[in-house]
Amino acid sequence: MTVLIAGGGIAGLVMGLTLHQLRLPFRVFERVAEPRPLGLGINLQPNAVRELMDLGLEGRLDEIGIRTRQYGFYTKTGLPIWVEPRGLAAGYAWPQFSLHRGKLQMLLLEELRRRAGDDAVVTGAGVTGFQTTDRGAVLILADGRRVEGSVALAADGIHSAVRRQMVPDEGEPIWNGAIMWRGTSPGRHFLGGNAMFLAGHDSQRFVAYPMTPEDPVTGMATINWIAELRVDPARALSKGDWNRPADKADFLPAFESWDFGWVDCPGLIRASGLVYEYPMVDREPLPSWTRGCVTLMGDAAHATYPVGSNGATQAIIDARKLGAAFRDHGVTRSALLAYEAEMRPRAEGILRANRGKGPDAVMQMVEDRCGGVFDDIENVIPHADLAAHAEHYKRLSGFSIETLNAQPPILGPRETSAA
Repeated sequence: MTVLIAGGGIAGLVMGLTLHQLRLPFRVFERVAEPRPLGLGINLQPNAVRELMDLGLEGRLDEIGIRTRQYGFYTKTGLPIWVEPRGLAAGYAWPQFSLHRGKLQMLLLEELRRRAGDDAVVTGAGVTGFQTTDRGAVLILADGRRVEGSVALAADGIHSAVRRQMVPDEGEPIWNGAIMWRGTSPGRHFLGGNAMFLAGHDSQRFVAYPMTPEDPVTGMATINWIAELRVDPARALSKGDWNRPADKADFLPAFESWDFGWVDCPGLIRASGLVYEYPMVDREPLPSWTRGCVTLMGDAAHATYPVGSNGATQAIIDARKLGAAFRDHGVTRSALLAYEAEMRPRAEGILRANRGKGPDAVMQMVEDRCGGVFDDIENVIPHADLAAHAEHYKRLSGFSIETLNAQPPILGPRETSAA
């Protein structure tokens, strides 16, 4: 009955914690010999936070992040377009969190080893391929070893070796011509604290949010920021590499005038240390995620633009839905197919929305209609239309307030093991 998991990122580790919760045998195979807290900031939506809390991690999340209170879209001059409360402030039964991706991964790894033992995660064990039948699966490791299990789950990211074997002619991730430069800087909270904002439009935008509280002595917090520009699509890029160092001179001049009074965007860029470059890429939706007793999850299944704070959230939901499928159907191909039938259409809808009609589409609408300059946003886009647009994306992504608060847990208390 062993479940084999390729990849020890957020998706794979939450999958391991879920299987331990269900008392099902599993093993995670991670390419990196010594995992380190790489990456920068991410947001976890309330539907994903609920699942981590059901795994007993609420206190640990508060140790490494903050509870997001507000989220808003602004023009290139800092005028508010649409601002809404988030998490508990919006009426959810669970908070939204802003935190460091690498710290979350290390937390999950530490918890999984503490609960299931050090041998639950095998490091220095990259997966290069698989074999499968309707009754079992084999993962092939980089050193030639072959590991047998009842099913295998590919949580090995946007460059998934398992997906590459399933779809050998797919090629590189698809780039839309935009580059994001990401960094962290010391700074004060803005907009009343624990707030996230996006400013600009499709060809130039700036995103920022704090990942820590303000220090009681210095008054400073760690601010995560993203500067994004459309560039020459002929430029050579390392697609899908979150950790490619970059030069601030490549983008800082374009944001020199973006001091809005309530936040100084160029000041945050200058105050940062190392900056990372990442091309805005995704992959085409697949007609199927499952081959025999092997299926895809997380970015291996549905790599999408980082719009709407959905990447890590959907990976966590994937893991919990797979756990529920194993509970209901056993560790079988039937469970994989039940999971895919529920999650693949939703993931495709989010992916396609993020390509043009995600929650941030209102920024370009305002730019098109008035150049981002107005006295009253109601005369540009009525408040009711903005609210409907925001709600549509929440429903599509599975975190509409009323719907989520009313939903039973994916895995209830009866499935919870002692942590």
